[in-house]
Amino acid sequence: MAADFRRDPARAGLVWDVLRGVVSARISETGRPALDITDVGGGTGVLAVQFAALGHNVTVVDASPDALAAAQRRAAEADAHLATVQGDAGSLDSVVGAAAADLVICHNVLEYVDSPEDAMAAIARVLRPAATVSVLGANAVAAVLHRALAGRFAEARLLLAGGGTTPRRFTLPGLVGLIEGAGLRPGHAHGLRIFTGLVPGALLDGDAGTAEALRALEEAAAATPPLRDIAAQLHVLGHR
Repeated sequence: MAADFRRDPARAGLVWDVLRGVVSARISETGRPALDITDVGGGTGVLAVQFAALGHNVTVVDASPDALAAAQRRAAEADAHLATVQGDAGSLDSVVGAAAADLVICHNVLEYVDSPEDAMAAIARVLRPAATVSVLGANAVAAVLHRALAGRFAEARLLLAGGGTTPRRFTLPGLVGLIEGAGLRPGHAHGLRIFTGLVPGALLDGDAGTAEALRALEEAAAATPPLRDIAAQLHVLGHR
């Protein structure tokens, strides 16, 4: 029996809900109950194993052998089959093949690659017609805001000027531009952790009701500009 993910916060999260919707629509379009999913930079396979446990053909591509080994252990615990390949986003098409995926997951990867443009181009070549890439990236606007609120004004100004970005950070127009530059059509966009980094932790300590109210607020604001645009992370879909 596959592991029960009902108590896994990732499964209940906005990204999981969006991706489940993408997968369901793709199954309806293709008539194939098992999709081919590639998680590039998937690390220990948190999302990948959840999809594998649902019966999809999932491949995790990551540069770290240790992370891939951890992903396999996670898959074994879930009684799910997972393929793992050592590689990186920039050469993804040579690793998994052209037009090989119904869905590519690219989360927290573009911050670290040598060239986000080359990585997105390689991802685009991996996508089948009408397939989707899920892009999650750190938000430059949020980084400036959080540093200013912490009194780190010089750092905030440096980030605002585009400097000191290690890892790299993005604006929503920047991520959309990368998707369009790879010949893909941008789709649904939302923000993650809009308020969480701004609310004092003391307000949430030991108060399940307050924490749930914050979660509901985050969900309600996730796709609402300009609140979406100051989220800690930005999630954008791109379609072939």
